[in-house]
Amino acid sequence: MRGGRHDLDEDDVRVRARGGSRPRTRNRPKHEDAVEALVTAVDRGRYRCLIDDVSVVAMKARELGRGSIVVGDRVDVVGDLSGNPGTLARVVRVKERTSVLRRTADDTDPVERIIVANADQIAIVCSLAEPAPQPRFVDRCLVAAYDAGLDPLLCLTKADLASPDELVSMYSPMGIPYTVLHPDGDLSELVEHLTGRMTVLVGPSGVGKSTLVNWLVPGTERAVGHVNTVTGRGRHTSTSAVAIPFEGGRLIDTPGVRSFGLAHISPEEIVEGFPDIAEVAPDCPPGCDHQPGTPNCAVDAAVTDGRLDPERVSSLRRLLLSRDDDGTS
Repeated sequence: MRGGRHDLDEDDVRVRARGGSRPRTRNRPKHEDAVEALVTAVDRGRYRCLIDDVSVVAMKARELGRGSIVVGDRVDVVGDLSGNPGTLARVVRVKERTSVLRRTADDTDPVERIIVANADQIAIVCSLAEPAPQPRFVDRCLVAAYDAGLDPLLCLTKADLASPDELVSMYSPMGIPYTVLHPDGDLSELVEHLTGRMTVLVGPSGVGKSTLVNWLVPGTERAVGHVNTVTGRGRHTSTSAVAIPFEGGRLIDTPGVRSFGLAHISPEEIVEGFPDIAEVAPDCPPGCDHQPGTPNCAVDAAVTDGRLDPERVSSLRRLLLSRDDDGTS
């Protein structure tokens, strides 16, 4: 019968899209009215974003997919930007990052974990006692800093308990600036290093990162912990990274970590952190580890004939060897 159901073909039938009636599209909203913000904290899928002096809570827009947003990211947000309790905005874009500080769980883990974005300085916090200094951990942080293009700063805490001389002599050939900190000491030198910079504080638990932040920014009230007298290790107190305004810049306090994996960084990239040695290294045989006595090692030969500073080469060798150690002691 004409005009009935038997006259219909597949072009006349409306097919319902799976998962809903709205067709999928590659066109994404432009959000011309989005406002730029700085991500200052991340907590269970919610992002604390600073817009001028207003702090708003936001969620990630669906069109951003599964990519991570971290403290230090510059983002565009839309929605309720009043910052009033109970309001929620949306992050719709993540701007290009100028730097990314990364680590892996260990040297075999292929998954990179981004610690912070857009920092320009890393303050490696190392206690001189309780817990004991961990040079191998410091070495690994330096490798990650060179990979990210961050300026390193060594902060030696608890100087009332032990002398800093050994650590200072260990890192002086690398030209790394440092500060020695006493509980009631003058912080002016440290403040000078931090002013106007986006600085991420990194170190094992118990070395005094959160205490340092509380000294520098009174009223911050970051939780501080104590060192276990049996294991010599600190207890995790900060559970997530947070960016705090300080002297025209930011301090980013991070949770303490017990290992700093470098699976994402090749030995060649470590060598690039030493420009003078990197000029000589291409003359080495393929796969050269640049360690003492390695056959035909151009770096070793340059130390022998005086072209390279042996102390700087020793520092490089220690960093290269740090990839074979978990950096926990």
